[in-house]
Amino acid sequence: MDILTQINDLIEYAQKELNLDERDKLYKANRLLEIMESGLEGGEKEDAIYGELSLLPSAVDKTFSSILKKQGGKAATDWLYNYCVKNMYVKKAVLDKNPRRDTSNGLTITINKAKPEFRDPKKAVQGNSVDGGFCKCVICRENEGFGAKNKRNLRTVSLKLKGKNWFWQYSPYGYFNEHGIAVNCEHTPMHVDRRTFENLIDFVDKFPHYFIGCNAALPRIGGSVLAHDHYQGGGEVLPLHKAKIKKLIVDKKYPEVTVGILDWPGTVIRIKNDSKNKIVDIADRIRTAWECYENAALGIIPVDKDGVHNAVSPTVIKTSAGYEMNVILRSNITNEVYPDGVFHAHPEYHAIKKESIGLIEAQGLFILPGRLDDELNEVKKLITDGKPLPEEYSQFALVYKETKQLYDSGKYTDIHTAMWEELGSICYRILENTAVFKNETDLIDFVKQVGFKA
Repeated sequence: MDILTQINDLIEYAQKELNLDERDKLYKANRLLEIMESGLEGGEKEDAIYGELSLLPSAVDKTFSSILKKQGGKAATDWLYNYCVKNMYVKKAVLDKNPRRDTSNGLTITINKAKPEFRDPKKAVQGNSVDGGFCKCVICRENEGFGAKNKRNLRTVSLKLKGKNWFWQYSPYGYFNEHGIAVNCEHTPMHVDRRTFENLIDFVDKFPHYFIGCNAALPRIGGSVLAHDHYQGGGEVLPLHKAKIKKLIVDKKYPEVTVGILDWPGTVIRIKNDSKNKIVDIADRIRTAWECYENAALGIIPVDKDGVHNAVSPTVIKTSAGYEMNVILRSNITNEVYPDGVFHAHPEYHAIKKESIGLIEAQGLFILPGRLDDELNEVKKLITDGKPLPEEYSQFALVYKETKQLYDSGKYTDIHTAMWEELGSICYRILENTAVFKNETDLIDFVKQVGFKA
């Protein structure tokens, strides 16, 4: 196909899908010609082409705001998400190819072949800083249109959360359906305080079809960018949202509010009510109590020479009955036995998951590294061929042994299902590793200190 035919096809596509105005098509055709003759290749070339064909950020903002006002939050996010797929910022065609399975223990496992494995918590503290341009980090709004990071086709929309300026954008390599981030317009470090709970509730008031949550603001238990305040959310019901309360507790100040310990491998307290203020008040009391809680016998040290270690990850959904705020208790303390974290995935599971167990995994959706697709296929073949595990695959000894038992026992006659169930089992045990209280008695002792009756 010659270059002019390509340009004409792209212009027609942009008119149909990207709201390109008839008056602008000749101008855009000339701009595309320049891009195609510039020497750009591959993804960078695509990024430049679709960035040029997309509406300007101001027009995207204006359209989103208009739809939000006239038709509501779901119609607005539907429009924006579809636009970001059509302008090729959200790589949906790639994402749809990622292996994914719900396992029998209630977790969801995905293998993300689109993103590299993230193993350096120091980068999270630095915020994945960006050299050059106006950007201080990879999620600053100044990235919109930034060619050096393939953000020419990135489009964001403005939000107000409790009267402050934020913006929303979708992740190009999302972990789940309509995965997006709400980002503070001010480049300020991640933190969780009373206002965080208020912001999260304000967000689901605007977009009740989405969940929204905040990573704990510490390395190893937080996200990959801790230098810039942001939340993660989107249009998926995560496994944690489906979990039930196993033990009700009563708040002495607000006994009418439903509060309980969640039936979950991690340590989670759920608060349910239609009163924003009551939920925020209870959640913040849990946060402040946990941040200074110490129990050396359980390995919980809130502060030492290495800094602060106790933090919470809140996440909220809106239901017909009001709000559900889940407060996940986290600790990033380390010791000689567990230098990567006492309440992190233990070493025997690192072949599967060594990255931080952040907000999304803590809610039961595990994003495993892309390398596993090939590595586990080889392990499966060894099992079905009846061959022993070679030395170069020794890190998968546990996976090999347990998957072989599932397969050889006849419990799972399909090796692929056996492997997915093994991954689900390992990820469940990783969540148990992250639990700061390993039994209900210790957790009840803590909540009594917060002001609950149990």
